[in-house]
Amino acid sequence: MRFDVVTLFPDLFGPHLTQGVTRRAFESGQVEVRLWPLREHADDNYRRVDDRPYGGGPGMVMLAEPLERTLDAVKTAGGGRVVYLSPQGKTLDHARVMKLMEEQAVTLLCGRYEGVDERLLERRVDEEISIGDFVLSGGEVAAMVLMDAVVRQLPGAVGDSASVVEESFADGLLDCPQYTRPETYMAARVPEVLMSGHHENIRRWRLKQALGRTWLRRPDLLAVRRLNEEESKLLEEFRQESGAKS
Repeated sequence: MRFDVVTLFPDLFGPHLTQGVTRRAFESGQVEVRLWPLREHADDNYRRVDDRPYGGGPGMVMLAEPLERTLDAVKTAGGGRVVYLSPQGKTLDHARVMKLMEEQAVTLLCGRYEGVDERLLERRVDEEISIGDFVLSGGEVAAMVLMDAVVRQLPGAVGDSASVVEESFADGLLDCPQYTRPETYMAARVPEVLMSGHHENIRRWRLKQALGRTWLRRPDLLAVRRLNEEESKLLEEFRQESGAKS
């Protein structure tokens, strides 16, 4: 898979590409990342990429022409679907991550300042994606979030593939609580079932906790999920054990 990143600040991506899952996927050849510094496609001596907004107001707006030339270069080099990282886009979720994973190439457009000239967005952007209802200084951090979410789903990118299957949102639920050594920490013990060695009981406990946590913290996820008979029973057990009403 290939990512082409159009950005004013390519140096921000250095640590992201040299650490963890992204580094392993990058070094193994599973993922190719190309950074496209926007100022290289500015056409004046000042390498200008922004100007004041029509209608007045604070801040600056990114110029359409340098972005157009950059996207032309990306397309010529084999770039794919253009995604603009924007708080006005649809929120990134697990389903969208899995769809993006099917693409051979994705171009990530990182905005700055007050945004991008709307005419460029209308002409060249295939979709806008947000990572949440808040505003960042630029799209670079959002682009890293998107790349990390997609890359970790690629076969072999994560050392233990089972961890990808079981993590939060992979099955539409939040993850269950996790524990490691020591068995007792600050007077709190690891749940006995996790040390029992009984795989079926452990599976049921983890599923019950995942259902319960989702019910408590993200009930909106359960609202769109059709629970099977076992899940309904386990969730009811969780509610009763927690003293909550159904």
